[in-house]
Amino acid sequence: MRALMVAVLAAGVMAAGVANASQELATKAGCMNCHAVDTKKMGPAFKDVAKKFKGNATAEADVTAKLKSGKGHPAVKASDDDLKAIVKWVLAQ
Repeated sequence: MRALMVAVLAAGVMAAGVANASQELATKAGCMNCHAVDTKKMGPAFKDVAKKFKGNATAEADVTAKLKSGKGHPAVKASDDDLKAIVKWVLAQ
């Protein structure tokens, strides 16, 4: 039982670390200048974006393409790997 509790705690810490790293990537890429996690700024809250795309099987690809194209949203200046991590984090809100 103790081993299970330690494993669950470790998984939670790792997930928090991934979330913090993804939010740091979003800050570095400039996303947080116009967006916040749970409140509307110039752009929609990330939680609202996640809600809009919930259940959409192509959401990750759609959002990534929009961010890379610069059509309807300023083009994001981040590496493909960083952008993928940011989009996954946003859609997981």
